[in-house]
Amino acid sequence: MIEAKRSVNRTSATIHADVGIIGAGPAGLAAALHLAQLGVKRVVIVDRCMFPRDKTCGSAISPKGLLALDELGLGEAVAAHSYAISGMRLVTPGGQDVMLSGRQDTAIVCHRRVLDHIMLQKAEQAGASFLGNFDVTHLLQRSDRVVGFVGADGREIRAKYTVVADGAHTRFACERGPRRLVQAVMGWWEGVPFEHRHIEMIFDRELSPYYGWLFPEAADRVNIGICYEDGRLERNARSMLQAFLDKHYGARLSGARQIGTWKGHQISYDARIGSLTSPGRVVVGEAGRMTHPATAEGIYQGIYSGMLAARALRDILNQGAAPERALSAYERQCRRAFAASFRGAAIWKGFVKRRGLDTTVGIFNQPYSRAILARTMAQM
Repeated sequence: MIEAKRSVNRTSATIHADVGIIGAGPAGLAAALHLAQLGVKRVVIVDRCMFPRDKTCGSAISPKGLLALDELGLGEAVAAHSYAISGMRLVTPGGQDVMLSGRQDTAIVCHRRVLDHIMLQKAEQAGASFLGNFDVTHLLQRSDRVVGFVGADGREIRAKYTVVADGAHTRFACERGPRRLVQAVMGWWEGVPFEHRHIEMIFDRELSPYYGWLFPEAADRVNIGICYEDGRLERNARSMLQAFLDKHYGARLSGARQIGTWKGHQISYDARIGSLTSPGRVVVGEAGRMTHPATAEGIYQGIYSGMLAARALRDILNQGAAPERALSAYERQCRRAFAASFRGAAIWKGFVKRRGLDTTVGIFNQPYSRAILARTMAQM
């Protein structure tokens, strides 16, 4: 195993790996951990930051995300540092307010500083190596094949396969066409009253078909934010968040303490899952635009696509599978896992825009109907 601490400060060093991974978010870390679990020996993951580090994200992990964490053997470790969720307060565009509660915990909120650090520690324990402060400038190529990447300080990772997992603003993915972006801005507070073990999703008309949220990260700490479409960047995110807070949380924030400053980020998505592989290269998570078009969720898709990529690379490196066949199978598996849900996002967004959410809640605001709505949203 490469000793990360010895390698961090060396410049102009060349490190050889079976798999080099760009980006240590959930997608890249899931790939690194699962590769090590599957017996791939030389796995190096790099990130521009050292860990633990903060990451702007709502940090909610859906039921599907919990299943993926369990499959990686991380469920208990992550749950121990998370806030369990068993229900949701939903506010429709027309202002109807309904509680959707379950009998058991179905999701969690885990601050990304904590989640990513736990995943990194588990990956290192399994045998993967980590290099922080590694800002990738370009890929290394031999003919049409990717053979690694180079950092700004001159360090090189020479890899049989490169996994691209550096998120929305990647410059190293296969797809280079126009992106669809969701804008998001959020902040953190202590001392905000909320329903125990419940998240809040508020489908304000100013954000339609997207929403604002309150996600509790602990019994006394929440993050509150908004996401919305603004392809031409004509709207002021901070003004929109302030208006949202004044409208929906003014009284509840009056005695609260804000932690840090508001932070914004962009979420990249596409209803169509395009090319994710080329010779020597595999793209995972948000770098491959595998983020849910309606909910903007990306943690589950990142983890699961990272696991699928790891299995394909294990087949090639350890079992002699034909690379083209294994990588094509990876793309098919991603489409099978996500495509139907992504297509359904267009239906959901139209449903919200046409006031279907108000109609459904207004007519069918009964316990059984609320349970169906809760399950539908949880499985998107």
